[in-house]
Amino acid sequence: MKWKNVYDAVDSIAPFALSREYVEKYSCYDNSGVMAENEGEIAGILFALDLTDRAVEEAKARGCNCIVTHHPAIWEGVKRLSGPLLRCARADIAVISAHLNLDAAEGGIDDCLMYGLGGRSPLAVMEPLSRGGYGKVYDVAALSLSAFVGRAERTFGTKRAVRYGEGEVRRVASFCGAGFSEDAVAFALEKGADTLVSSDGKHHLIAEAVERGLNVVLLTHYAAELYGFCKFEEKMQQKSEAPCFVFADRRFL
Repeated sequence: MKWKNVYDAVDSIAPFALSREYVEKYSCYDNSGVMAENEGEIAGILFALDLTDRAVEEAKARGCNCIVTHHPAIWEGVKRLSGPLLRCARADIAVISAHLNLDAAEGGIDDCLMYGLGGRSPLAVMEPLSRGGYGKVYDVAALSLSAFVGRAERTFGTKRAVRYGEGEVRRVASFCGAGFSEDAVAFALEKGADTLVSSDGKHHLIAEAVERGLNVVLLTHYAAELYGFCKFEEKMQQKSEAPCFVFADRRFL
């Protein structure tokens, strides 16, 4: 098994074409794909949300010479090779990043956020693609806000969920990653959601959402995405000839 086989397996689950489609359709930026190639057979694959020094050390300790990340290991132009990516190059570790394609894929990270919060299928998608999409509204079994947040903390393995509001939760709008935006608030209200779940919320948007009758629940960016990333790794296990491992950096949960 070579790095190209790993890339193809990722592509079969979360097609990289979705990233290109997303960028073109919604005028944004992404850099998903192969960040670094290597030589020889893949002995093991480490799945990590971010390419960090700790992730590289974990890969070495487990004998992995391929790392698959969610957040792109290279975001924009690189003027010099340094940090974790240089360590991967020196250690002959391949790096592949699956970002917007994995967010938006059917059964991807945005879908898994919905599943983990108690939803089954979306009533509406804010940014639909040819397959999948980003930003979902769906119904859940009625719960008090405190009970809903408590269940979310257990499901996503965090004790750092923050909630605003006081109403019951019946219809949720959720957006994985840094999806808390004016568009997200407008979409949630338009589709009759009573609760908005995302990460990285700015105060003025939180205040606006609450004033307009929405509950707001903010999970850590890491916890909200690690859940779906682990589901992705489980799918990759079925396609990989090499052993697969997840590195979860608990500093960010």
